[in-house]
Amino acid sequence: MHTQTSLTQQHWHLTREADGLAWLSLDKAGESANSLSKAVMAELSGVLDELDRQPPKALIIRSAKSAGFIAGADISEFDQLDSPEAAKAMVARGWELFNRLAAVPYPTLALVRGHCLGGGLELALACRTLLVVDEPGTKLGLPEVMLGIFPGWGGMLRLPRRVGPAVALDLMLAGKTVDAKKAKRLGLADECVPPRVMESAARQLALNPPSRKPLPLLQRLFLGPLRGVVAGQARKQVAKRARPEHYPAPYAIIDLWAKYDGNALAAPEITDRIVRSATARNLVRVFHLQERLKAFGKDSAFVAKRVHVVGAGVMGGDIAAWCAGRGLTVTLQDQNVERIAPAIKRAHAGFARRIRDKLQLRAVMDRLIPDPEGHGAAHADVVIEAIFENLEAKHSLLKGLEARMKPDAVLATNTSSLKLEDIRTVLQRPERLVGIHFFNPVAKMPLVEVVTAAGGDAEVTRQACAFVRGIDKLPLPVQSTPGFLVNAVLGPYLLEAMRCVDEGIAPETVDEAALAFGMPMGPIELADTVGLDIAMAAGKALAGNGTEPPKCLVQRFERGDLGRKSGKGFYAYPAGKIQKGAAGAVPAGLAERLVQPLLQRTQQLVDAGVVADAELADAGVIFGTGFAPFTGGPLNYARSRHA
Repeated sequence: MHTQTSLTQQHWHLTREADGLAWLSLDKAGESANSLSKAVMAELSGVLDELDRQPPKALIIRSAKSAGFIAGADISEFDQLDSPEAAKAMVARGWELFNRLAAVPYPTLALVRGHCLGGGLELALACRTLLVVDEPGTKLGLPEVMLGIFPGWGGMLRLPRRVGPAVALDLMLAGKTVDAKKAKRLGLADECVPPRVMESAARQLALNPPSRKPLPLLQRLFLGPLRGVVAGQARKQVAKRARPEHYPAPYAIIDLWAKYDGNALAAPEITDRIVRSATARNLVRVFHLQERLKAFGKDSAFVAKRVHVVGAGVMGGDIAAWCAGRGLTVTLQDQNVERIAPAIKRAHAGFARRIRDKLQLRAVMDRLIPDPEGHGAAHADVVIEAIFENLEAKHSLLKGLEARMKPDAVLATNTSSLKLEDIRTVLQRPERLVGIHFFNPVAKMPLVEVVTAAGGDAEVTRQACAFVRGIDKLPLPVQSTPGFLVNAVLGPYLLEAMRCVDEGIAPETVDEAALAFGMPMGPIELADTVGLDIAMAAGKALAGNGTEPPKCLVQRFERGDLGRKSGKGFYAYPAGKIQKGAAGAVPAGLAERLVQPLLQRTQQLVDAGVVADAELADAGVIFGTGFAPFTGGPLNYARSRHA
């Protein structure tokens, strides 16, 4: 096909073909991923001017980057929203530009490959046809709520009209993303094609736009006279997850859709309240903290393909399953096949819930290999010891592993309570032992602590961080000290909660105070979940400082009531489900009292150099304990309280 380039700008490149079809590619200058900055949007407006002068037969918009379509708005520009006028101008920029794109007289098509999020999806929704490429990296969504804001560039208007309001609100209010096949199934995408035919399919669909099936009658009623019913249901669902005083954005999304058809410019008071809220500022901070964690290990060329895990208990089994699910070949060792079997069974059940395709499920399970003799250790790039917390047992195991493994492989321990300095004494190359500390449940907790002891090999730490990033977790480098960062700050918090119970405050009331503060789970329920035997060990460690473990903990521990795993702790767990009584009135200042020891301990660990700085401490405590993200982290919260 004969082409002639008619317009090349800093970020956008427009190419016209002889038959009148135009291709518009976004390649944001100086960045690895596309985002919609002020400059990118202004340039797009100029391209539309050019196309007004010489309209094409059809326009295809695509990304010139391998990283994906468009990641969303340029988050670095959010810091400049210092006035109601600035907030309004930012919303107006995208709303007006994408309305203009939606109204052009020629057919438009968005060719979406890789991530298409936030403003990127709003741009794609403004095109007449949306074509997605079926590959693992393709993800579509409007996750603005995760940053404490709303999709203000037309997403709240167009997504409900495409997929129906219930599905659209579910996606927007939870910040969920969908893959290519699901996008097609929901009606979000018009077509879904494999990469090899994407350009020919785009050309064909752009020139002959498919007609879209109208929404079913009930969905059309929900968009019209029954809109209030959908909004009411959505409010109830959101109230179960988020309190309006902590997370106002989901409630604003419901109001903006229900009352203003998604036009945030029609409600300036909502726009300014949300865009410039402390929650939005802190959640943007949390986004930057997450990006900082993702950068660890980037300076290492290390790529792990094979992992050997020793210890098929809950922790070791779940680590092995997670790695297999991320495409690695995993050998799982324990004393015999009978000990490994429950871990394999649990992994299969977990994968079967997510993977519908039988062949795909079999491929994942084939990568998880029972290995009672431990042959896999000799071939692995990463060897992880995840047995029980006993120093002698770890010594004899690690000594044997070191002798059998490749000299350049990473040797790691998943210990949570022993010091690396004590574990590594038996090794020929003690400086190469690193801690890779996962949290329970492995599938849910995003953080992994990468632990280095004094004199440890810095290159091995970098390799361990690269491995953690390679399996989609967030690595946090910490120094070896009892409890590292996360467990060290949780201990004082849980013990303070139990002291409150000793004083006669009901466990339910203590938990309610923490939930009202913004914690994802109350500390008493958390202690039951972690296990009261583990809480007891933490209490004994602190007892060395002359503080006795709480009486309510000692009594339950001695009775063998160890929490969820034994069916009873502070709460009962009939059939595994928690049974709680009603919470009483929360005494004034109780939440502050609960979090104070956590804040103090976090600061002490920063001062001691266990974690490099306050930002990383905030990141670790948010992603490792779920500490109320809308606060921006414990130290950020402590600073804002004293400001």
